[in-house]
Amino acid sequence: MLKERILSAIALIAVVFAALFLFSPFYFALCLGAVVTLGVWEWTQFAKIKTEVWRYVISAIAGTFLFLWIYSHHSYLNAGRVFDGLTEPLLLAAVIWWIAAFFLVINYPKSASIWSKSLILQIIFAFFTLLPFFIGVLKLRLDGYIIDAHHGVVLLLYVFILVWAADSGAYFAGRKFGKHKLAPKVSPGKTWQGVIGGLITACVLAFIFQTIAGESLFNRGSTFSLTLLSVATVAISVLGDLTESMFKRESGIKDSSQLIPGHGGILDRIDSLTAAVPFFAYFYFFVL
Repeated sequence: MLKERILSAIALIAVVFAALFLFSPFYFALCLGAVVTLGVWEWTQFAKIKTEVWRYVISAIAGTFLFLWIYSHHSYLNAGRVFDGLTEPLLLAAVIWWIAAFFLVINYPKSASIWSKSLILQIIFAFFTLLPFFIGVLKLRLDGYIIDAHHGVVLLLYVFILVWAADSGAYFAGRKFGKHKLAPKVSPGKTWQGVIGGLITACVLAFIFQTIAGESLFNRGSTFSLTLLSVATVAISVLGDLTESMFKRESGIKDSSQLIPGHGGILDRIDSLTAAVPFFAYFYFFVL
């Protein structure tokens, strides 16, 4: 099992870095669209769609829509432009969705009576989780693309590393000091002490990145506002994790799928990022 997890992790890292550094924006968007389509396939379980045919049909429709959308904008993407006119409202919609998700999580299982059996609401939840994530990743990846093709790669990796490092910080702080449960009805293993450890890790990491990279990486905001945004991004990433855990718990499943040997599914790997990426992208590009 451990060997399987390590090999899968190595393969994933290799694929991610190849897509980030070797692919043109158009082909990167296609790869990202494939990831989102697989996320849609996994999400159909949350909507209690058990018939495999319908799960594939829904996923195929979503994938076709994404492909046509990406293809119709391929020239703009290769010029570093990300769906002009739609990016800001979709990212803002994601921020609003995650505020709503917060209330669903803290009121679970009572809140499940509202959305558990509603196919329409599950489609809305999936839309505002996965599409803004798609937009946010592209927006960060293509920042300053014409001037420096790799500037956006580093900015995107900053958000990824921020979330992953904070998750590790939360794990170790939780193991050492964890006493008070964060959301016992949703994810019994998480503690307030772990979350605080993650936020402290984010604060330290943000300071380090700004000290080393400075304006060469961050061309918006002050040191204080960027640190505050980084810490808030980690806080919202925890909500992304809790929200997916809530949906899985209500659906009676442990993992979103077994697509990644030893690691579960796509949503299990990106749950925190689906909240963190659009949140960071919206405030970084349109508020700071």
